[in-house]
Amino acid sequence: MTSLLLKIYDRTILRHPVIAIILMLFIVLSVGAYAKHFHLDASADSLLLENDQDLKYFRANNVKYGTADFLVISYSPKADLYAPETLNDLRTLRDSLLQIERVDSVLSILDVPLIDSPRLTLGDLKNEIRTLETPDIDIELVRQEFKTSPFYSNLLVSPDGKTSALQVVFKRDTIYHSLLQQRNEIREKRLNAPLSAEDEIKLKLVSAKFADYSQVVADREATDIATIRAIMKQHQQHSELFLGGVPMIVADMIDFIRHDLTAFGIGVLVFLVSMLFLIFRKVRWVVLPMVCCFASVIFMFGFLGIVGWKVTVVSSNFTSLLLIITLSLCVHLIVRYNELFDEIPGASHATMVKEMVRSKAIPSIYTALTTIVAFASLLTSDIRPVIDFGWMMAIGISFALLISFVIFPAGLMLYKNPVQFIPSFDITGKLTRTCAHWVENRGNFTLALFVLLAVFSAIGIAKLTVENRFIDYFKPTTEIYQGMELIDRQLGGTTPLDLIIDADPDFFTKQAEDNAAIEDDPFADDFFADEEAEAGLSGSSYWYNNYQIDTLQKIHKYLDQLPETGKVLSMATTLTMMQQLNEDAPLDNITLAVIHKKLPKVISESLFHPYMAEDGNQVRFSMRIIDSHPDLRRAALLEKIRSDLTDKFQIKPEQIHLTGMFVLYNNVLQSLFSSQIMTIGVVFLVIMVMFFIQFRSLRLAIISIIPNLISAGMVLGLMGLLNIPLDIMTITIAAITIGIAVDDTIHYVHRFNDEITVDGDYLAAMKRCHNSIGRAMYYTSITIIIGFSILTMSNFIPTIYFGLFTGLAMLIAMFANLTLLPILLIKWKGRS
Repeated sequence: MTSLLLKIYDRTILRHPVIAIILMLFIVLSVGAYAKHFHLDASADSLLLENDQDLKYFRANNVKYGTADFLVISYSPKADLYAPETLNDLRTLRDSLLQIERVDSVLSILDVPLIDSPRLTLGDLKNEIRTLETPDIDIELVRQEFKTSPFYSNLLVSPDGKTSALQVVFKRDTIYHSLLQQRNEIREKRLNAPLSAEDEIKLKLVSAKFADYSQVVADREATDIATIRAIMKQHQQHSELFLGGVPMIVADMIDFIRHDLTAFGIGVLVFLVSMLFLIFRKVRWVVLPMVCCFASVIFMFGFLGIVGWKVTVVSSNFTSLLLIITLSLCVHLIVRYNELFDEIPGASHATMVKEMVRSKAIPSIYTALTTIVAFASLLTSDIRPVIDFGWMMAIGISFALLISFVIFPAGLMLYKNPVQFIPSFDITGKLTRTCAHWVENRGNFTLALFVLLAVFSAIGIAKLTVENRFIDYFKPTTEIYQGMELIDRQLGGTTPLDLIIDADPDFFTKQAEDNAAIEDDPFADDFFADEEAEAGLSGSSYWYNNYQIDTLQKIHKYLDQLPETGKVLSMATTLTMMQQLNEDAPLDNITLAVIHKKLPKVISESLFHPYMAEDGNQVRFSMRIIDSHPDLRRAALLEKIRSDLTDKFQIKPEQIHLTGMFVLYNNVLQSLFSSQIMTIGVVFLVIMVMFFIQFRSLRLAIISIIPNLISAGMVLGLMGLLNIPLDIMTITIAAITIGIAVDDTIHYVHRFNDEITVDGDYLAAMKRCHNSIGRAMYYTSITIIIGFSILTMSNFIPTIYFGLFTGLAMLIAMFANLTLLPILLIKWKGRS
């Protein structure tokens, strides 16, 4: 079968190289033409779990309480915050922001109602709403109110009174949310039962519309944020300003991705060309591999444009990975071609090319398959960017294999004369001979050393955690980091967390029983009618009454005292302000009813609607978490809040709902750990099966997997010992390391089996392998190690960690394959 395929390959590719190259380049360019539809995505939705029920609740909660997209601008004037020139500058800034078409409102210290400058009563509030722009306002009273107000302090003004915040609220995009809802409804329907043909078509159409419109929204947001930054720049001579908020992070992350794609592409390109010329010193050994690399990348950009997959922060390094993997395939072919000068001296160029393909086809196919398996294992994740990254690389590597065995051999056939490269300084030979000497003379010591390293790795792995701070994903020089740190420190925290508490289920049971009794007794109906009308909502709701005020205030105080929480707003905040308006007199049900009915709409919309459902049977505590807090442990904090609400306040578990970006991000983090175990398990089992199929020996399959598990384990162990948590990037290190590192293992074992048949001498076979395939292993490993090190040019810290630790894993794997692997082969007489 193999000989038949080789004959077909010889007749179609090697005998017609020009046609083969033209056809392959036609395919590449035809697909690559769709690269114009290639897009980036850094939206919050792109980092959330698929089918997360908390996400569904979060979106419904946003609609219920009117949460909109917004940006926060921190404003730290050089002069006093309440000086006339500062207020004039702040007013100009606000008015300029309001001119932006998509901006719905701008909330600042200039606009919020003041109730304590001087103290107002409920009657005063109905007649007049005072703000900082009211004529003859007492600035010193305003200063004191912003410092002590339960609503404004640590939200609009920092505790030291030197920094203020402007909240830029965007208009709700009804088209976007309508398309999102339509898509999600059909997706949820699919979870319960297979979709009909009609629903499948609907899902495809609405998903396409949503994807297209999301790109429009992203472009529009980027334009608006650029406009806002330009406006902010005009005020920098008077103050220090920072921009924060999810839309800004999304826009900046897209810039990071764009930078990474460019930097990685150029960096890897320069490195690859330099390395090829430095090692092989011939134009053909530079041109042919680079053509293959370019063809692979162009094809993938076009393919992503066709299928509509967007590149995220997780997959932003796919270009460099694809370039590195494609080059490693070509390097093995180059090294093998040059080995044939000694093995079949005097052979024709065509014969050498044919033999190169014959001897390298099977191991190259297996190495590509193992790497594909490694990336395909990412499909077990619940995180969409990780899943897409797995698909991208699996498809890209498949095409890279095809490119390498069509364009490279066909291109080589265009050169009529064989050319051998002879290194000027045989550093590679010295390294591989040193490793061979180490294997021969220090085998037991090497085994003991790797056992010791494995023990340390196990200790480190046991310390791995997924708890990390979002702020640590960025360099301190970035605006994202600086803005989040300032808002954390001065303006009440950054990451939103909502606590929703429903009414006690028994309340509805009792209410239903009372209603039934009233219906049965017509006199009771008349008796209670006037009382209920007078009490209004405070007489018919679970939370909005004087009996629950104390409970709400105690829960609010508990949440506010947690070290990880910054600003907390709730109905307790509103009721505290209402009590001030009531001349500090306690609020009874009648007063509560009057307040709810008679307050001006602007006050009600600010103080009531965001924190209590219309029927008064559900309340919302809005918290901002200090993401930069050194002791922040998301899962532990959420569990503590749940258990304390139950134990200390007798709130039933079914009443408690924690939601917000804090919860959704925690779900992603917790999923990472289970994904890590699942991913490594899938990779380990599948590669073991592939080893067994290829080598037809369980013993050889076990020997082959050991060095790669150790290399992956050592890196994960080192991360644990250094207290570096797993994140959306580093979670993929182990699977990718095993998948790429086994390439060298396969090539070495395949060559070892060939060499052992020469004389049956395991030690001599090992030395010959080190002097031949060992060189190719060194070249490809160095290519991969330095290629991954280029990822340190990123502005995204997880990408930097990914590059450093994956490069380190490949370095460990290279030495493990050149020392531990041959030792195990010799001691266990590993041979298929």
